[in-house]
Amino acid sequence: MKITIIQNPMDQLIIMNQKEAKRYEIIQKTINKELTGKEAAKILNLTDRQIRRIKAKIKEKGLQGIIHANRGKTSNRKIPEKERKKIIQTIKEKYYDFGPTFAAEKLQENHQIKRDPKTIRNLMIQENIWKPKRKKKEKHRHWRQRRASYGELVQHDGSYEFWFENRGEKCCLLASIDDAEGRIIQAKFAEHEGVEPTFNFWKEYIETHGKPHEIYVDKFSTYSMNHKIAKENQDTLTQFERAMRQLNIGVIKANSSQAKGRVERLFETLQDRLIKELRLNNISTIEEANKFLKKVYIKKFNDQFSVQPRFKTNLHKKLTAKERKELPSIFSRHYARTIRNDYTLSFKNDWYQIKETPPLAIFPKETVTVEESFDKTIRFKLRGKYLNYEKMPEKPVKISLKPAQWVLTKNIPSKNHPWRKLNINQ
Repeated sequence: MKITIIQNPMDQLIIMNQKEAKRYEIIQKTINKELTGKEAAKILNLTDRQIRRIKAKIKEKGLQGIIHANRGKTSNRKIPEKERKKIIQTIKEKYYDFGPTFAAEKLQENHQIKRDPKTIRNLMIQENIWKPKRKKKEKHRHWRQRRASYGELVQHDGSYEFWFENRGEKCCLLASIDDAEGRIIQAKFAEHEGVEPTFNFWKEYIETHGKPHEIYVDKFSTYSMNHKIAKENQDTLTQFERAMRQLNIGVIKANSSQAKGRVERLFETLQDRLIKELRLNNISTIEEANKFLKKVYIKKFNDQFSVQPRFKTNLHKKLTAKERKELPSIFSRHYARTIRNDYTLSFKNDWYQIKETPPLAIFPKETVTVEESFDKTIRFKLRGKYLNYEKMPEKPVKISLKPAQWVLTKNIPSKNHPWRKLNINQ
């Protein structure tokens, strides 16, 4: 809050803030012998020396003595006009849709112009390049402490976006972020978020980093995108949970996107920054983008945004030899089918004859697990053993007989038929 004070006898207007007005009032009392210097120093939380200096200035200049000498003057830190014009021109040409912080980073990285993001922010606002966002009133939520160790909890999700803007089709970015460090462990572009891309993502993750202790995923939205290819929705989550259960990895399903805010905020950042990085590097395909993520961007992001965990323990577990051998089986689609009395079963409109598989005893009505890999290879598994089988020729189709032409169908007289008009009582 500012106060306007009239100085006599010249009637000069001097604007002071509350702090300055209070100082003037207290110092004036010391001049009038109403307060001692020590008492004034205690009230204003200043030293005796400061009180004497301010008192001398007020005696010399009056109200003007309480005002800072540089007020109204051009700051020594003001950006030179030539540099200011260069910054504005560069931002308008290359970084017109960047936020101030990101624009400041790129100016330093690509143009050797080092200025504080707040300075860039003020310039962008003055030139109407960027408008500050109004804060939305949000529902009150409780803060949750980060997990203590790397690999203890990994948040995973997918984000559909025009990542290549008008240079390519809309696609999905799958990403996993560590809860303790805020570090991107793995990120990969795919056409959609169906079973195959999700399984390929996690197979690569586990082979590279090991098995995390727990994974946090969406209960609904992650696997319910209305995509022309990924319409298996619930099947993806079901298959994913089954695979993680086989690997002894815990799966936590969030009831809301805010519950796994770490990965949600990650996508907000990537939708702002990564899209622009892909544009600056002229990347417009999924293959090029995945190479850029792996070789450049993930490390750069982690160096800038990751934090130190409370403990340095890595809770990722290495795969055992048995688990590594079974990975192709685990990361394939699993279905349940029942063996019929003639030792046949059907799967996707095809029929299969189960052969004798020693030393395994096979009985009708038993439930067999059908493993379908993504190269369409099919295997049948019963009690941990793979069964011998052969594909049967198509079963004969039943012919539906049409009635012969000489067979009379039952005709019901219409309302206007003479029989319907006949009164039998007559």
